[in-house]
Amino acid sequence: MSAVMPTYGRTNLAFERGEGAYLTATDGRTYLDFAAGIAVDSLGHAHPHLVAALAGQAGKLWHVSNLYEIPEQTRFAERIAAATFADALFFCNSGGEAMEGAIKAARRYHAENGAPERFRAITIEGAFHGRTLATLAAAKNPKHTRGFGPADRDLGIDGFDQVAFGNVNELRVAITPETAAIIAEPVQGESGIRAMPEGYMQALRQTADEFGLLLVLDEVQTGFGRTGKLFAHEHAGITPDIMATAKGIAGGFPCGAVLAVEKVAATMTPGSHGSTFGGNPLAMAVANATLDVLLEDDFIDDVAVAGETLKRGLTDIAEKYPAIIDEVRGLGLMVGLHIKADIPNGVFVGELTELGLLTVPAGDNVIRLLPPLIVREKEIAEALAIIGQACAARS
Repeated sequence: MSAVMPTYGRTNLAFERGEGAYLTATDGRTYLDFAAGIAVDSLGHAHPHLVAALAGQAGKLWHVSNLYEIPEQTRFAERIAAATFADALFFCNSGGEAMEGAIKAARRYHAENGAPERFRAITIEGAFHGRTLATLAAAKNPKHTRGFGPADRDLGIDGFDQVAFGNVNELRVAITPETAAIIAEPVQGESGIRAMPEGYMQALRQTADEFGLLLVLDEVQTGFGRTGKLFAHEHAGITPDIMATAKGIAGGFPCGAVLAVEKVAATMTPGSHGSTFGGNPLAMAVANATLDVLLEDDFIDDVAVAGETLKRGLTDIAEKYPAIIDEVRGLGLMVGLHIKADIPNGVFVGELTELGLLTVPAGDNVIRLLPPLIVREKEIAEALAIIGQACAARS
């Protein structure tokens, strides 16, 4: 048995270096990376600005804990607050931790405002919110929950009621006096790049306001420019009360955050939550460097254009090979190819890898294309050529 616990079905492939949108394997072969560490390496590999920020901070200070002020943490929080709906941020290390923090903040808000009985959250079928026990209980995916507790009792963690994807009426019926929040992903990544139906996000915001609930958005994968907006909820013209983020926040360095409006943030008083490593000087140096690039003039607009170029090219391929690809989904540079049922997506991912293109499988027999946000026409044309070649080989 390997000394590494066998929790991953890994490809027999290892990398030793990367540059931009490309990775070089230990055998010397180069791959075009349209996986980006599952939407994490937002600015590609070895981005000079991020490397300089990390190296500079590494020579000064790594960790002091949140017992003390961390100036780069404050700077990042102020910049995000200025650019978003949020009034305050809590820093952690991952998307799962961010969602845990968001769930706690929603419960705490109601408890501190005289309604401790309001602790339940309504979640959406097909969601993925992380690998902790609470986030698994929230998503209720049997594939992920098996073996970790009684599924009929939410793994022993009470507090989540799930409703059908896109069904506002069912969601409204599910609201009870114990309901504290609605939790949703603007685009469901793990279940196959499923964007919420037109008008659904607005209906969630309206329903939350009507019933005195908090709207909690999981933008762990969709955030920080991935969909052609700084955050995906901007496409719907609404704002949440609480939002969980991670993945692309620091261009590949472990970091996550909970964003909240003032009325929620004010209830998270000293001792209510914490993280040993969250928002450490290394993470915040790289997060601020990543934000420098994301907030440059036209950068996110260019991401939107790149996403349109990619989807247009993929649509052309799908029209040419309808027996292989029957739908192109997604927003910005978060794109999914729905593969015909008789072709397992994992097999097709392997064929693309053999041709030099890295992609990510998802639910519903979908292949995710999650390239670094720096890709432009050259890299997109190369990816399209490889996908076309793989389709031609099957025709």
